[in-house]
Amino acid sequence: MLHKTRGIVFKTTDYSESSVVVQIFTEKFGLQSYIINGARKPKAKIGRNMLQTLSLVDMVVYHKAAGNIQRISELKNLPQLQSIPYDIIKSCLAMFMNEVLYKAIKQQVADEQSFDFIFNSIELLDHADKGLANFHLVFLIQLTRYLGFYPHGTQLENANYFDMKNGVFSPYKPDSASYLSPPHTSNFYNLLKSGFGHIEEIKLRNDERRYLISKLLEYYALHIEGFGNIKSHEVLEEVLG
Repeated sequence: MLHKTRGIVFKTTDYSESSVVVQIFTEKFGLQSYIINGARKPKAKIGRNMLQTLSLVDMVVYHKAAGNIQRISELKNLPQLQSIPYDIIKSCLAMFMNEVLYKAIKQQVADEQSFDFIFNSIELLDHADKGLANFHLVFLIQLTRYLGFYPHGTQLENANYFDMKNGVFSPYKPDSASYLSPPHTSNFYNLLKSGFGHIEEIKLRNDERRYLISKLLEYYALHIEGFGNIKSHEVLEEVLG
């Protein structure tokens, strides 16, 4: 049966001499794997160049509930990304976001709220002309809302610490080794409250930003089984300076 759905490309892997298997986070079916025959041929209907990291796509797909690998009838890039593929900072941000998403998103069922957030975040990045240095930090913090471990108890009065194990702000140093302490707690809180709307107002030094990203990845690893290590942030840090 044919279905129309939007999608976000997570990973494309060569398969046989001319085909690929692409993992796409879809609006209707969650994360799915699709085989595209002939995608590596010069005149392919659906070419490999249409399946770049975090490409936004509109598709008509065949879907079998019990199938491990699905098939695509039609695919087009919609909207077409205008700057992410050509801007070194944005492409590195996209590479980092993609690695996190690939490790964090596993569900093979519809999750329209998380899909809309990720889809809209990619569009925001594509059109952004300021606040790029903190974009990935805000993205990771806001994504936790859809992954089930968004920070709570967010009244910063007397809260010098953020307990990463329990996801709460606290006036007391947590018993565990996983926490944020001043001044990083305040920086984290400001990013959480700013969202994308006021991202350019958050001023962080490079060392503060690097520390926060390492702690955010630790936070993810605490709450997502098998999350593992993220490598692309090292490249991103070099590009951001």
